[in-house]
Amino acid sequence: MTQAPPTTQHQDHAGHDPNLAHHFETPKQQFDSAKVGMWVFLATEILMFGGLFCAYAVWRSNHPDVFLYAHTKLDWRLGGINTVLLIASSFTMAWAVRAAQLSQKKLMVALLALTIAGGCGFLVVKTFEYSAKYHHGLWVGHWNQYHPNYQGPKHEEAAAHAAVAPAPGSSDGGSNVSAPGSAGGYDQLALTAPEHSQVTHAPPGPQGIVPALVTPPSSAQVQADLAEQHHTSHYNLAWEDLPPAEQARTHQFFQIYFLMTGLHTFHVIVGLGLLTWILLRGLRGAFGSAYFTPVDLVGLYWHLVDLIWIFLFPLLYLIH
Repeated sequence: MTQAPPTTQHQDHAGHDPNLAHHFETPKQQFDSAKVGMWVFLATEILMFGGLFCAYAVWRSNHPDVFLYAHTKLDWRLGGINTVLLIASSFTMAWAVRAAQLSQKKLMVALLALTIAGGCGFLVVKTFEYSAKYHHGLWVGHWNQYHPNYQGPKHEEAAAHAAVAPAPGSSDGGSNVSAPGSAGGYDQLALTAPEHSQVTHAPPGPQGIVPALVTPPSSAQVQADLAEQHHTSHYNLAWEDLPPAEQARTHQFFQIYFLMTGLHTFHVIVGLGLLTWILLRGLRGAFGSAYFTPVDLVGLYWHLVDLIWIFLFPLLYLIH
């Protein structure tokens, strides 16, 4: 019994490019479709982080002194190290894509390894940073020493104040204490400062003539002076400068911090997984000038991770 010749379908399959999916006609069409799909995905990522950035902007505009004080509990040097690591890894990632396009496989693999090393370095620094926050009582919710219901060990000055601070929005205890920088603080200082609060009368002069009254500075000048004083001393904003209602809100800065940096860290972990995947494939010689789509797409994702951190670093660590 003779064997039937292979069908046309099997013949086409035998000569088919293994990197070309069956529903695409050409490699270029496949590459362009994949690129558009990745950009759409990155747009959804930007929308997600954009919502967090909007929430950050609203909260910071409503409670500026809370952010000025709480951000001093972050170590900007660790944030700066992570910024350098991600920028360097973004550079090596872009170079790896170019090496793949030129079929420089050994260089591509080396650059991908350096990119992974930069991402791992970021995670190591973040682990030390998160661990320090946990041990100093600067975690989230009831584990944060600035929370009004904090039950953990006493840390620094915040736990003692948190026990007596009213809940956010309450009027008890917050009407007589105001921080410089808030409207209440300026008004209170303007009313209580001796040089601004009283009008002095000079004693009667010769022949019973009463000299002119001493004219106090204008309200606008008082406000300008106090604003300038606040501007020059806000880096040394102390816990006592915050009114009780704002003291009770201080822990919410750390909620925002961990939410935004934690979500970003999750994206770094996902990116490292993708980088490891294309590195292993690159070691097997899967990429070259004829096919480098996965390297290009993972590179786009990694650049987004880097870009988001470039915004997070100054917004959280360099507040002024």
